[in-house]
Amino acid sequence: MAYQIPRGTQDVYGDQSYKWQQLERIFREFCYLYNYDEIRTPIFEHTNVFKRENDSSDMVNKEMYTFQLENSSTSLTLRPEGTAGVIRSFVENKMYANPDLPVKLYYMGPMHRHERPQKGRLRIFNQFGVECLGNKSPYTDVECITLAFSILKALGLNDIKVTINTLGDDESRASYRAALKEYFKPHLDDLCSDCKRRYEQNPLRILDCKIDHDKEFMKNAPSMKDYLNEGSKEYFETVLSLLDELNIPYEIDDNLVRGLDYYTHTVFEIVSINKEMGAQSTVLAGGRYDGLISYFGGPDGMSGIGWALGIERILLALEAEGVALETKPALDAYVMCLDSEARSKALQIVTELRAYGYRSDMDMLQRSFKAQFKAVDRAKAKVAILIGNTEVENNQVTIKDLKKKEQTTVDMEDMIKTLDHILMEEHDH
Repeated sequence: MAYQIPRGTQDVYGDQSYKWQQLERIFREFCYLYNYDEIRTPIFEHTNVFKRENDSSDMVNKEMYTFQLENSSTSLTLRPEGTAGVIRSFVENKMYANPDLPVKLYYMGPMHRHERPQKGRLRIFNQFGVECLGNKSPYTDVECITLAFSILKALGLNDIKVTINTLGDDESRASYRAALKEYFKPHLDDLCSDCKRRYEQNPLRILDCKIDHDKEFMKNAPSMKDYLNEGSKEYFETVLSLLDELNIPYEIDDNLVRGLDYYTHTVFEIVSINKEMGAQSTVLAGGRYDGLISYFGGPDGMSGIGWALGIERILLALEAEGVALETKPALDAYVMCLDSEARSKALQIVTELRAYGYRSDMDMLQRSFKAQFKAVDRAKAKVAILIGNTEVENNQVTIKDLKKKEQTTVDMEDMIKTLDHILMEEHDH
């Protein structure tokens, strides 16, 4: 029987895994600079963490992997996104009592959505995201967007733009929802089945429909900006002003509502404008949420903002722009065993090399000298260390600098010092 990976999933290994590690390292470095701490939440949560009342999003209604425990009424769901689990943890662990709000957290890990697999969209995909919790300020919004923009620029992405919008506060959204329902009422028969459901649950989501978005009546739909109260207008204008001061380019998109229902005020996406990206051009997205913390039992009026990017989507964007990430690094040293009797000594040598921080390996298969040299080439080793019966008897090793094509035989106690010299390293002996 042949075993195959499930549809919509992937194995990450070899050079690809090193690319992932490079991305993750850059993510962590920026979060360190911005004073974000890592949080790791469970891979599954109780279903009601994600399935909240009257949620109109496709993620909740169509895409979640939900299962019932045997002989139990407990319903669990594999996490489809990171924010809800982080908020649940923030409230459950009373992080809101921290005297130095906001609490700034980041996460990395797999998410699960049952949707049609396509380029840049898998059923198990990996996200990196941040959440800034406990305060509400345009300055926090802008810091969050700046962090996102800075990470993507540091990765080498240039064909990107920030799109931004505001959904206003509760009062503004209530007025806008009423206007949208009134506008779309004569067009109900022309809406797709999902939008008919959204009409009742959250008509703002109709604006984000991929099926109806080209229909003529969509072009004249009311705009959120016409229903903002003064407080919401002032908040958004401050966000835009601060972005201008930091020289972060952006475009206002009146139809940007994001795919989840809990967003308020600032919402944003960073999209690739590279034609190679096609339909999957959004590389990062997020926004502010005013009611989510209180929904999970936290203090009323406590707000948060966050964003997430898909690692697979970032890799596609980098590929589209021709940005090369590091692949598997070369070995510092490869220990070649010239005689089978010297194998135990070779193992001692490679262990010592590793103890001094040198990335090294040795032949474990008793291959011929020629076959070992081929392994050295494949590993792109900088140095070959040769050990045979003669070297064992004389307590020596032969070190070959593979770049200069030079070799020398030294006493065993001088091996690390010689290697330091060849590889321009310094160690305390």
